[in-house]
Amino acid sequence: MRGDEHTETGTGWPEQPGPLPATGPAGEPDPRPDAPDPDELSPLAPEVEVDPEPPPATAGESRLDRTAGRQFTSALALFGGWRRTSPATVMIFVLLALLGFTLVEQLRTTSTDPTTSAARQEDLVRILYDLNAREDRLRQDIAALEDSLRQLQSGEQGRQAALEEAARRADELGVLAGTLPAQGPGLVVRFESGGAAAISAMRVLDAVQELRGAGAEAMQISGGDGVTVRIIASTYFLDGENGSLFVDGRLLTGPYTITVIGDPATMRTALNIPGGVVATVDGDGGTVIVEDREVAEVSALHAPIELEHARPIT
Repeated sequence: MRGDEHTETGTGWPEQPGPLPATGPAGEPDPRPDAPDPDELSPLAPEVEVDPEPPPATAGESRLDRTAGRQFTSALALFGGWRRTSPATVMIFVLLALLGFTLVEQLRTTSTDPTTSAARQEDLVRILYDLNAREDRLRQDIAALEDSLRQLQSGEQGRQAALEEAARRADELGVLAGTLPAQGPGLVVRFESGGAAAISAMRVLDAVQELRGAGAEAMQISGGDGVTVRIIASTYFLDGENGSLFVDGRLLTGPYTITVIGDPATMRTALNIPGGVVATVDGDGGTVIVEDREVAEVSALHAPIELEHARPIT
């Protein structure tokens, strides 16, 4: 076959021609009528073509200059490809970059949190339990206050509730002031002297103070002669003759018994602390007998105190 005709392969199909040169051997245009235009051979090629094998450096051009030139040409080609990227693709890249930055920042903040990194799992569980319990108590308090507010704002019912609240407060103050009798769980504390050693006023006062510190709400003291005196905040104790006591100016003889209303377990613990009332009286040769009472009665009354100087602030 002639050289300008297509050759056949072993499959019977004509061999596909390779890319035709844009010019002839001497740089002249291809004389074939169907030859492609050299400017349209690669419409997708970048505007600047990179010569894979640049010509050798000239006498005045260094190797560094040639390397910089190739890098600049590559950058122009990359910029040409990026310029053809669609706006949607650019937006996707930007959103992905922002998402990655947010995730990294969140992980860094969580890993450097001193409160969670230093706490153990048991501590976190206990803190959560305490917060839940506190929230429940606060919700109950809020509900109770809101109910009281509704009652106070409901006309006649509010006035009745206010009167009941005032009466309740008056009863509490009456018990504390000793003007009203009281009953409730408590203790009966009996002081017995041993031989010549008498129960001094100082020992009785120590017992009263320890009982008050343990939450005593009402107290009275009785002597062996049957005289009973209500103990309030202003009650005082003095030693008398032959082991007797003066309590608020009234004479009492031994043995002495204090009846107190409050939490029995707490008050018993306060009396039996090392170096407390029980240990001190035992060291003096006396005896202190403490008995629990499911219902202790404090029936002695104290006369109301009339204030001469103090006035309530309104």
